[in-house]
Amino acid sequence: MMRNTVIGKLQKSMKCQMLKSASHYKIQNPNSKFERGFSLMELMIVMFIIIILLSVALPTYQRSVQHARETVLKENLFQIRRAIDQYSADKGKLPQSLDDLITEQYLREKPIDPISEKAEWKEIQGEDTTSVEGEEGLKDVKSSADGEDGDGKRYE
Repeated sequence: MMRNTVIGKLQKSMKCQMLKSASHYKIQNPNSKFERGFSLMELMIVMFIIIILLSVALPTYQRSVQHARETVLKENLFQIRRAIDQYSADKGKLPQSLDDLITEQYLREKPIDPISEKAEWKEIQGEDTTSVEGEEGLKDVKSSADGEDGDGKRYE
């Protein structure tokens, strides 16, 4: 192929292009009937395969995300319950609310419930058996989310 040195374009007299093949060069006419590209049928088949793969993968992905949220919920509940126990052992009485655990620095902040995506928890008040006065205090904490986990248990 010859290039015009002045403008850097192929000379107009050459109508054929040289295309490199695996081991040799082929001459292809640019006005040929056989155009390069995909047919509509090929594109439809590829789209159909992608849809099938997505329909299989999406439920699995959603289950794994839900399982991760449930695992974070269990860990958050464990940390809150451990803080309640530490507060009770140190102070000799139960805290009155989660805010007591934060002000006394047993927790840095209220953990977020990953199911409801809020920092709201059901605080279970009960009789304080560790205190000599017999007051009521925060005995337990449960998730504020409605529903059941993957095992069929209510969120708690």
